[in-house]
Amino acid sequence: MLTIKTINDNPEAVIKKLAKKHFDAKELVYKVLGEDKRRRDIQTELDGLLSDVNAKSKSIGALMKDGKKDEAESLRAFVQEVKGRIQTLEADMKDAESQLQEMLVLIPNLPADEVPEGRVAEDNEEIKNGGVIPELGEEALPHWDLAKKYDLIDFELGVKISGAGFPVYKGKGARLQRALINFFLDKARDAGYLEIQPPYVVNAASGYGTGQLPDKEGQMYHATADDLYLIPTAEVPVTNIYRDVILEEKDLPIKNTAYSACFRREAGSYGKDVRGLNRLHQFDKVEIVRIDTPEHSHESLKEMVSHVESLVTELELPWRILRLCGGDMSFTSALTFDFEVFSAAQKRWLEVSSVSNFESYQANRLKCRYRSGDKKAQLVHTLNGSALALPRIVAALLENNQKPDGIHIPKALIPYTGFDKID
Repeated sequence: MLTIKTINDNPEAVIKKLAKKHFDAKELVYKVLGEDKRRRDIQTELDGLLSDVNAKSKSIGALMKDGKKDEAESLRAFVQEVKGRIQTLEADMKDAESQLQEMLVLIPNLPADEVPEGRVAEDNEEIKNGGVIPELGEEALPHWDLAKKYDLIDFELGVKISGAGFPVYKGKGARLQRALINFFLDKARDAGYLEIQPPYVVNAASGYGTGQLPDKEGQMYHATADDLYLIPTAEVPVTNIYRDVILEEKDLPIKNTAYSACFRREAGSYGKDVRGLNRLHQFDKVEIVRIDTPEHSHESLKEMVSHVESLVTELELPWRILRLCGGDMSFTSALTFDFEVFSAAQKRWLEVSSVSNFESYQANRLKCRYRSGDKKAQLVHTLNGSALALPRIVAALLENNQKPDGIHIPKALIPYTGFDKID
């Protein structure tokens, strides 16, 4: 969430920046300012009374020692009365802080200056592309038909076992999944990321720390008996490793990677865009997460984007990078780059990665800070990205590489699959 200082320093700038996200923040910002003033006024009165009580409490002992019992008793009665007021103020302070917190979590992160104007995905800015879109014949099949033809993925069996959006991978389909996971993890480790194997369920504090709660509660699977949430991405448990932690500047940037299954309810998703692997409730993904200083975080973002670019390039997929416009950005992001690959049989671009800098927004919720020498601890910047999400990568690999004799495997992936062709 935004810091109170950010809002207090220039509320009009906050309102203006959030307008780029098409979020009308004026009323909420001024409610926050009013509640913060109330909190500070309470704190000022409370500090004064506590100081007064401490001083008078010391005087009571001195009066008793001097035999001035009546004066001491009168002062004691006054102190008790003031303590009652202090209790009231402490309750008011707790309420003000609670009200302030409830309002702050409703305010999105500020978009970075380079975020383009725009409201919908069509307004995103393409900044780079690569690879060659294959020319497939009229007989080319979409990946769901290829999966059936070569017995790679059983969507109907998944429906029987769990429901729509939970496919069953079989044979070379399962091996392709495992190959991609290992390929992505190895590439991340080669790039200096420490591999983490995180839990697949998190508590509410973890969901709150990275911004999934309360913003995306409706999209998360909730185990109500234990009050635990299935993770929508490894970003959540990995970033929460650093919740309530003060880091040393010399240890930054911290670079972690993790494979996990991901679970998303995707409420309201329907239509042709969800067919096959295009949108699932359970899918596999390798995530990269960074913790960095404010001065270096945007350089880290560039490095993360370059890393993802290298993956789609090695997989020989046609790709493009989009800088998301204000209206298409997530609640928590300050700057996001999406990667899309072209699915030749569907003849459409498929999103396979989002790489984002959250600046200090998540860190403020997480209370993750760093210290440089003897300086006061300050908030870190957090970043993460998909490197990569598997389903749409698999869809594009199957469709783009179909030949009359089978589906050819990209050269970089053959050492991981153990086969060069699906036939």
